[in-house]
Amino acid sequence: MSPKSYSLRRPRATDGYALNQLVKRCPPLDTNSVYCNLLQCSDFSATGIAAEDSQGELVGFISGYRPPSRPDTLFVWQVAVDSRMRGQGLALNMLLALIRRCAADGVRWLETTISPGNTASEALFARAFSTLDVQAETRVLFSRAEHFDGQHDDEVLYRAGPFSPSALSTLSDKTQESA
Repeated sequence: MSPKSYSLRRPRATDGYALNQLVKRCPPLDTNSVYCNLLQCSDFSATGIAAEDSQGELVGFISGYRPPSRPDTLFVWQVAVDSRMRGQGLALNMLLALIRRCAADGVRWLETTISPGNTASEALFARAFSTLDVQAETRVLFSRAEHFDGQHDDEVLYRAGPFSPSALSTLSDKTQESA
């Protein structure tokens, strides 16, 4: 598939089941209930982005939210890219398009958590931070011992920003969403 064989758009409630199936195809991502995915695609559509291929199949998705105590922040919860679409810059294009959209509503900071050793996520966010010309601060947000009873790796918080208007204005046309 060529890099231009997808379009980016805001999620719709009808994407919920397809999102659930996409996440199942993307281990080691944690799966959620279809109901949770329906809410991500409806109530949280302003802070999510969907990528679909030329046949209308969901091939990428980023879910996020604006923490109530930090409305100037976009917290990225999960990034899912179908295996046949990896290596084409889809995740970065989705992330930058989402940041661009949310920045128009006052978002100036980006947060996410990444488990140590998740090199794909570390690389994705490093590229995004570099593109936006911001530095990230990190700290353990949820620890293996304290929060996961030893059953899950630490979750390290990455916080970067604030984004400058000039950095946002230089984002490529590829970060444009369709209607």
